[in-house]
Amino acid sequence: MFTGIVTAIGTIESVAKRGDLRARITAPLDPERIDIGASIACSGVCLTVVDRGGSTGDAWFAVDVSGETVARTRPGIWDEGTRLNIEPSLRMGDELGGHIVTGHVDAVGEVVLAELDGGSLRLAVRARPELAPFIAEKGSVTLDGVSLTVNDVRDRRDGSCDFLLNIIPHTSEVTTLGSLAQGDKVNIEIDVLARYLKRMQGLTARA
Repeated sequence: MFTGIVTAIGTIESVAKRGDLRARITAPLDPERIDIGASIACSGVCLTVVDRGGSTGDAWFAVDVSGETVARTRPGIWDEGTRLNIEPSLRMGDELGGHIVTGHVDAVGEVVLAELDGGSLRLAVRARPELAPFIAEKGSVTLDGVSLTVNDVRDRRDGSCDFLLNIIPHTSEVTTLGSLAQGDKVNIEIDVLARYLKRMQGLTARA
């Protein structure tokens, strides 16, 4: 379980094909606090640590990435040199600063607008029709592992929607979102509460 509050930006140092992909990721973390078998979110994807090393502030950890994960996440994300938003899983007593995030990517969206607005970055992301009903104004959404609040939703005739986000300067600096441009792809995870509400609504309608 995660909160969508990014701890560090990591970089994929190497990728090897071992049935699944084995990715080695460097990050400014303390390797003693990265447990083998622990869950860690990499740009919104929950992965299991299978190895780790390095020193404090210059750590590395390795994860196995299945074919299913590769297929469901944004193109190129598992290439060497890719920067990733890193968040270790919640520990008992940690602050729930964002919202409840599972680390399961629901779909890949496309940035259709990226422009500076004052000191902030204004983004519009297009979500596919099957995801659109779960995205609401002032609701929560996770973009590449970052917990964000939806400012506005614009429905489209084909059933998809564009949702608007405001990325403040701090978030731009401590995550990869500040480098997003029009046409880029992003991992989207909808709010888990919206998922259950949609399910309950469907059951009530059939009753």
